[in-house]
Amino acid sequence: MGEQQDNQRGTEGGGREFERILAELILRMSGDEATAAVYPLGTLLPPQRELAHEFGVSRDTVQRVLRVLTDRHLIESRQGSGSRVIAVPEPAPAPRTAGAQQGSGGRPGGAVRLARPGRTSLAPHIREAFTKPEVTLDVFTLTSESLQGHIWLQAERIRTGEIAAPRSITLRMLLPTDDLPLPYPRAIADPADTRPVDRLRAITSRHATSLRHVLGMLRAEGLVENVEVAIRRVPIVPAFKLYLLNGTDALLGMYEVVERPIVLEDETKPLAAIDVIGIGASLMHGVRGAEGQDSGGAESEGSVFVDSMQSWFDSVWEFISED
Repeated sequence: MGEQQDNQRGTEGGGREFERILAELILRMSGDEATAAVYPLGTLLPPQRELAHEFGVSRDTVQRVLRVLTDRHLIESRQGSGSRVIAVPEPAPAPRTAGAQQGSGGRPGGAVRLARPGRTSLAPHIREAFTKPEVTLDVFTLTSESLQGHIWLQAERIRTGEIAAPRSITLRMLLPTDDLPLPYPRAIADPADTRPVDRLRAITSRHATSLRHVLGMLRAEGLVENVEVAIRRVPIVPAFKLYLLNGTDALLGMYEVVERPIVLEDETKPLAAIDVIGIGASLMHGVRGAEGQDSGGAESEGSVFVDSMQSWFDSVWEFISED
């Protein structure tokens, strides 16, 4: 019956159903500021027939959605094993309506939300950064797993015309060197087990490659005139993640060390491990000369915070990082 309903909708309806399911699965994989993810990192999505029954569509529509998620490196599908979440995207933006009030730059009014007073998440600030004519991102992180999902969603906003394409996008990213001894993740039962760190490095490589691909395709498709991606390695164990956006915003989040299960490749039973919380972590936010941050130009609290973070990043990039 689901297939008949899907066919009756016609091409336009099928497109709407495809977009609806894609947005819903992305939301369930990422959660939002108030709700935990339904399908968090490492978990399996329900079987295709269950998703088709739940959404009232054909399995063909579900398969199309899963192919897009696979192409965007958000899930990994294996014959007989299902589809596993391998990256956490930004929650999908709310659908536009004809009467939606627009803010500056053609953005829906009130689209930017903060997690709670004094804290924020990366999503609204990445969204805002990509509305500028020239986008610059300087990032220091453990794996780039969070960033990949956010960048992918901004690329989709550009493709669909939700925002005007910037003239240029420049990404500089610092990651820990591959041979650096890491205190996390590590197995609780056997600290000498190298599989958790091997998994982390595979995740890092996968998402760094995906970032290059996602941004490179914007240039290849003629949507963004100039795209530059430079990734360097640094012999520093990240105790925090840092995002510097367009030279005006700095977001800093500390990695909290926790005990949690992780899912290893080709293993069905989770491994108890010491790891860090990165995805969804709250971030401290500073804005150059921002109101509410002792606005006072170059000497404002926000400006000092942004400038000090930028100086730290530039010094590490220049003196101790390697291509």
